[in-house]
Amino acid sequence: MKRPPVALSFALLIAAAVLSIAAAASIGSLALDPLELWQGLFNADDSLARSLVLDLRLPRALCAFATGATLALAGVLMQVLLRNPLADPYILGVSGGASVAALAAMLAGLGGLWIDAGAATGALGATLLVFALAHGEGGWTPTRLLLIGVVVAAGCGAIVSLMLALGSESQLRGMVFWLMGDFSTSTSPRRVIGVLVPVLLLAMLFSRSLNLLARGEIEARALGLPLGRVRVSVFVASAVLTAAAVTTAGSIGFVGLVTPHLVRMMLGSDHRVVVPAAAILGGVLLVLADLLARTVIAPRQLPVGALTALIGVPLFLALMRRQRFIG
Repeated sequence: MKRPPVALSFALLIAAAVLSIAAAASIGSLALDPLELWQGLFNADDSLARSLVLDLRLPRALCAFATGATLALAGVLMQVLLRNPLADPYILGVSGGASVAALAAMLAGLGGLWIDAGAATGALGATLLVFALAHGEGGWTPTRLLLIGVVVAAGCGAIVSLMLALGSESQLRGMVFWLMGDFSTSTSPRRVIGVLVPVLLLAMLFSRSLNLLARGEIEARALGLPLGRVRVSVFVASAVLTAAAVTTAGSIGFVGLVTPHLVRMMLGSDHRVVVPAAAILGGVLLVLADLLARTVIAPRQLPVGALTALIGVPLFLALMRRQRFIG
């Protein structure tokens, strides 16, 4: 299949990003037409539309876009680091550590910033644990890192199950929604954007190193890549991105797994293209998923992570039939 020109592909992706955010700001219990949306953005006299757009819908849409971009970029980095097409941002236990600490805060009756702080602390703790164990006897290898991450994630999953069993009925709904991904309490995208932008710029700047790393250890060493430093940098960047996403919206699966494959299928495997394209596409996909989550059975809201899984499973199976993965 002939691939479209890169410039055209990016133009379409940017247009899709703008349209998806505009749709998220317009559609809801009170629908806004394009003129009302414009007035909500730029006309201070229309207080209702302005409050609806700037205080409620637009911040949530930007949170969803930045979180989707963060997960997609983390997925790209994880798949390169582990040279495993099934790697996603949560495979190294970062999400599990965040979940354990966040649910512990909920069980203790804490909320708001305490839950966010707990999630960030748990993600950091899981990252340090996996990193320390991966540097044990036998040295750093992608297989060792993957196995340790899977074991840590499984252990965190068991602890999460115990916490859900111990939680009261009044706490259970909030805990489950957090675990399945939820933007209803996300009021500002600043934190996740503050993590996404510098990591994205660095990944684009060092995309040649990512291309070499994806070719395999022997070829990367032969071409002069400082393999140890690059692996550590990619691991830390992936963990930081995942922690930022989980702290913002809980656990949202399949965006980081499927999006890199979609981009490679459309645009090839050059990470100078894959990195920014995956970030944009991941943002678009999560904005649309969140829009469906809050409108499909309104006024009730669905957990956005459940929708991304429902969409991601058949999409990934279709990709497996059509695309030969890297590895």
